[in-house]
Amino acid sequence: MDLSPPWVFPELDASALAAARARQDTLTKPRGSLGALEDLAVALAGIQGGMPASRPAAAVLFAADHPVTRHGVSAYPAEVTAAMVANFVRGGAAASVLCRHLGVELRVVDVGVAHPYERVGVDVGGAGARLRRDPVADDPIGDLRVEDALSEAVYERALRAGAAEIDALGGDTRVVLLGEMGIGNTTAASAMAALLLGLAPEDLVGAGTGVGGDALARKIEVVRDATRRVQGAPGAERPDPHRIVRAVGGKEIAALVGAMARAIERRMAVLVDGFIVSAAALALVRMEPQARAGMLFAHRSAERGHAHVLAALDARPLLDLGMRLGEASAALAALPLLDAACALHAGMATFASASVPDRAPPGTP
Repeated sequence: MDLSPPWVFPELDASALAAARARQDTLTKPRGSLGALEDLAVALAGIQGGMPASRPAAAVLFAADHPVTRHGVSAYPAEVTAAMVANFVRGGAAASVLCRHLGVELRVVDVGVAHPYERVGVDVGGAGARLRRDPVADDPIGDLRVEDALSEAVYERALRAGAAEIDALGGDTRVVLLGEMGIGNTTAASAMAALLLGLAPEDLVGAGTGVGGDALARKIEVVRDATRRVQGAPGAERPDPHRIVRAVGGKEIAALVGAMARAIERRMAVLVDGFIVSAAALALVRMEPQARAGMLFAHRSAERGHAHVLAALDARPLLDLGMRLGEASAALAALPLLDAACALHAGMATFASASVPDRAPPGTP
């Protein structure tokens, strides 16, 4: 498959990492006493290649629908995707409120919303979101239970749609918060995770929008049908990760893969949101393991499969609040921790500048 220009991920900047670690060891605190906040500052320095920074930050959400909803896998009708896109633009969604509160630009990209929505406030920013409808939105998508979600051509266009949105950000953007909106996409992410990890659907499929009982059992069966279709005979070689995203992922998940790849290429730290975005991250890491170094993980979702995906990524999430909303809401909730880590790293006095005695060398009376 032609994915030109090829992804070229930079290594963590060794000199920036060393400088950040050295600075942390000189600040007026016992070494390691700020825990994960120290690790965050050092990680950002390595990703960004200099003094760590959490701002400017941008939240980018990709929205698309999934024909698999016809099988009753969601507690909400497919029309909700379109209604929520309008809600983002008007400023009434959780992501909109958090972006306003944090001073973060919210960009929403329609890569496949099936129903019409009100476009009031498009491209005005401010109270709501900037909205762009990418041409890939008009391309066909299949029911992942019985056919591939995306053709090779549509998959590649969705990857490029994600990359294009990152290229549209200001060149000084330091952190990208990725999110999604799409009724039915926990089904897609569960099928992806099952194929990527070799796990049974019942180990991964969760409530999503709130299904339980017969509806949850139906959702598990849909994921089982999809994975059997793609995997083939039991014991067959695991499919290529590009094939997995194309077969069961959907347009917004493919766009997330493309956006992550481009952001990491540009030394922007990617703050990964929840289950769906993490499934896209896992697919990218399986495609290109070096991409993992550019990712930070916001939270542990209440969605059943997320713990398995995080474990496969060796990820230590910053928050565990029982959230499962998506739309970058948990990444936005975690952003203040990056702000704090960078403020402490840059603003604290050193032992020398504050004339505070450092700890005594070992063996000193």
